[in-house]
Order: sequence, then C-alpha cells, then structure tokens
Amino acid sequence: MNSKKIVIIGGVAGGASAAARARRISESAEITLFERGPHVSFANCGLPYFIGGEIAKSESLLLESPEVLSKRLHININILTEVISIDREARTVTARDRLTGGITHTPYDALLLSPGAKPVKPPIPGINLPGHFTLRNVPETIAVSEWIDTYSAKRAVVVGGGYIGLEMAEQLVRRGLNVTIVEAAPQVMGVVDYEMAGYLHRSLLAHGVAVHLNDSVVCFEEPDQTSDVMASVVVLKSGDRLPADVVVLGIGVRPESSLAKEAGLEIGSLGGIRVDSHLRTSDPHIWAVGDAIEVKNGVTGEWQLIPLAGPANRQGRIAADNMLGANRTYSGTLGTGILRLFDLTVACTGATERSLLRLGIPHETVHLHPNSHAGYYPGAKALAIKILFKAVTGELLGAQIVGQDGVDKRIDVLAAALRAGLTVHDVADMELAYAPPFGSAKDPVNIAGMIAENILDGYIDTVQWHEIAGLDLEKTILLDVRQPGELEEGKIPGSVNIPLSELRDRLSDIPRDKQIVAYCRSGQRSYSACRILMQHGFDCKNLSGAFLTWSAASDSF
Repeated sequence: MNSKKIVIIGGVAGGASAAARARRISESAEITLFERGPHVSFANCGLPYFIGGEIAKSESLLLESPEVLSKRLHININILTEVISIDREARTVTARDRLTGGITHTPYDALLLSPGAKPVKPPIPGINLPGHFTLRNVPETIAVSEWIDTYSAKRAVVVGGGYIGLEMAEQLVRRGLNVTIVEAAPQVMGVVDYEMAGYLHRSLLAHGVAVHLNDSVVCFEEPDQTSDVMASVVVLKSGDRLPADVVVLGIGVRPESSLAKEAGLEIGSLGGIRVDSHLRTSDPHIWAVGDAIEVKNGVTGEWQLIPLAGPANRQGRIAADNMLGANRTYSGTLGTGILRLFDLTVACTGATERSLLRLGIPHETVHLHPNSHAGYYPGAKALAIKILFKAVTGELLGAQIVGQDGVDKRIDVLAAALRAGLTVHDVADMELAYAPPFGSAKDPVNIAGMIAENILDGYIDTVQWHEIAGLDLEKTILLDVRQPGELEEGKIPGSVNIPLSELRDRLSDIPRDKQIVAYCRSGQRSYSACRILMQHGFDCKNLSGAFLTWSAASDSF
C-alpha cells in the first residue's frame, strides 16, 4: 500500500476533490489539507442564488463540513489555517493558524496547490468603502445579503458584466433592487462573440437593468451625511454618476499564485502557475490545479486562465492519481460554460470567433435559429446558435447558443463533439433522441452541421452580419425574401423586398450584373432563395443568421 505524505493547499473544487480521490485510491496515504477559510467544501457557483433568495439557507451552500469530511475520509483538515511558505528542499510547508497565530511545519512527499483565484480589485479611489463587495466565499455572500437588509438598499451597481456580474444583476433584480451594470468592454459576457451577447443586452434592458458599455469606473465617491446614498456615488469615465446603496465588484479574478512564486515555481505570462500535461509544476514533487493555474486551450493550444469549477474538479482527480504514481494527462480546457439570465440561457464551448481572428486561424461561421423542439408541439422556443469550424476539414472549433429552452443539452452535445475532434459532417450525422416535446427529427445540432456541410460542399456562400455595413449597394442587391407583413419587425436599410413565394416569377426584376445578398428572418428561406437564384445564373450569398442575428448585433444603447 502507498503510504505517501500528501499535502493539499486549498479546498473547494480542486483541492477537496483531490483529497477525496487520493483517499479512495490509497487507504494508507497520509493526507493533510490546509484551507485558510472556514469552509473546505462549498458551492461557490451557487453564491449569487443565495443573495437572490433562490437558495433559502446559506447552509445549503456547504457541501461537506470539515468535521464530516475529516471523519469520513480520514484526512487531517486544517481550516482557518494559511500556508505561508514552502520549503522545496526540505519538502515541508509552514502554516499559520489564523485564530491563534500558531505555526506548524508539515512534511510532504507530494504537494498539491489549489489556492484558487482572488477577485480583481483595481486601485480605484474609494473601492474599499463600506457597502462594496466581492463574491468569493460564503461569509462574503452573507455580508452582501445582510448589508442589503440592514440599509434597505434599493440601488445596486454591479461593476463587470461576466459570469458573476450577470448572475448578481439577475439576483439583485429578484431581490427587488434597481440594478445598473458597468462594463468597460463593448459587450457583456466576453466569453461569447458580440452578436451573441446582443441577446443578453436586450434581456437586461427588458428586465429594467441599466447597462453602461464601453465605460469604466473612475472613482467611488463617499456619500456625504445629507445624502440618501448608502455605499457610494459611482463616477464613470463618461461623466455619469450612479448613486449606489450597494456595489458588487465582478471585474474578474486573478490567480492566487504568490505562494508558488515565492517558492520559485514557474509562473506563466498570465500570472498563473505553469503546469505540464500531468498537472505537475516545475518542481517534480508539486502539482497544481484549479483557478490558480494556466491551462492549454483545447482548441487553440494557447495558454489561458479559465476559472471554472468543472475543469478544477477533473484536474483534482487527475492530480491525485498522478501524485500516487499514475501517469494520467489533462488534455486542456475548452471553456465550456453556461449562464442563466432572466428568461435566457447562454452557453459556449471552444474558441470564439474573436480569438480565431486574433490568432489567424482560418474558419467558417454559421448562425441559425431553429426551434428548441418540434414547432407543432406547444412551447417551442427559438434558439440562436453559432458554430465555428475549419474551412477545409470541417473540424469543429467552437459553439455558442442563446435561448429560452434546450440550450444546455445542445451545448453539451457540441462540447462532447469538440472534445472528440469531430467534424461538422459528424455533427450532421449524429443520432440524437427525438420526441416532439424534446426536439425535432432533425435536431438543432444536426441542422447546424447540415448548414456547415452546405458551405463546405459549395451549395451556398455566406455573408456575416458585420459585413453588411461594408456592402457597396451600387454593386450589391440586399434582397429581403420575407412576406411584406414581416417587415413591421424591422428591415436592414437599403434592402429590397421580394417574397420567396414570388421569386421565380420576378427573376427579371433582379439585375444580373450585381451580387445578391439574401436574407429572411432566420436564414432558411433566404438559403432557398439563393439556391433558386444560383441555379438561374445569379451570384447570390446568404446572410448567416439573417435578420435575427443582424438585429441582435445592431441594437444600440
């Protein structure tokens, strides 16, 4: 039996899962876990939902108490204890009890670093005023809720429009507050492309959330005694002044890599601990997992920081095996994620188009808007799907989905396809479960693959939403093939309407010396229009995603 001394620094997703796995693999291993906070295993992804009241009790966020975990797994768990140094030569860690100040020295044969990440707090004047919060653990979450109750907060400013910022905005609205989001980028949810974020912008506005994009905080002014402001006046670069009774900082997170750096371990260019494919650091006796490490992007191969719980859990399992003598590898992170925002769900996996363009990776893009299940069965909702794939081989590169129903299962299918290295041909041919309440005979995933196949096979060429503004309408006909009544929904400026049902009879109305870009509402009818026109000798391209995608991207604040 293996009697290795294993020391783990940090609990939650990576550290706690590694400790549990190590015990299951080796009954004789001496396992010691240090956690500087009061909880070793808690649901950090559930924190916003306690503030909004969807999770009624803070105790529900605690997955396992230190006492239960210690007894069940026979692990020496030290909470409220911070490791302050690592002696790599002696293979010991020095820890300080945060309550008593007592110092201990613990030897190790294998050391795992799982310190996580800390919220970003830029040196903005006033950022540490009372009523300003980050959201990292259960005590911080309780503090936000208690502040709102104590001061009867009515106005909230959320700084940052990523996962935490959007979840907090939703939950604060649920709590009854008037909410404003401030985001320095041109869009919220930077892990998806701009046009996909457009649906989220609409949802935020529809639910009364004020959104300030392309704007940043200059300072937080302390309220004077005559003011009814409880936290601060948030002053923006644009000059806007936002009174706030509570401020939530969701600007992002930074790897907790200082301990590793002080120990002389290699740190990557992004500030995370650098590990190899076995999750081993530059020291052969030390491994690292979770939000603190840099990982290889599973599509582009570049180093990235991807602080997600799913990868951290899997990394903890792999690292535990390797510390006990296995030779398992971690194949990289796809960044698969999902978020609910009021009535919408947004999910993504793999590369964004923005990253592919930055890296110069050739690709094709498809947008589509199929129903979540059979259209004739009640309750079908439109999905907005974007897939990215290699231009020649059809190998899948990434996917993004926004919708009200069925988003989760489609992104999981596409994430599995991406991990398996499948092509759009494989996606088109997938055999997926079908019954009218759940899907369609041609599932939205299949349809995405089929549209991509049409491009690769030369049946259609496409124009993307962002290319519309650059079209020369002296040389191009922008052809709207919707029925006249649909134009009340809006139209692309400069377009000409010839309904698909009339197209064959009106071919003489269309100049043959101009390129045609066709669109309908979702792209299906305009594809049919292009096939008609192309077979009659016209040069025709389809607007990918058609009016729905163009309008989502074109809405402005």
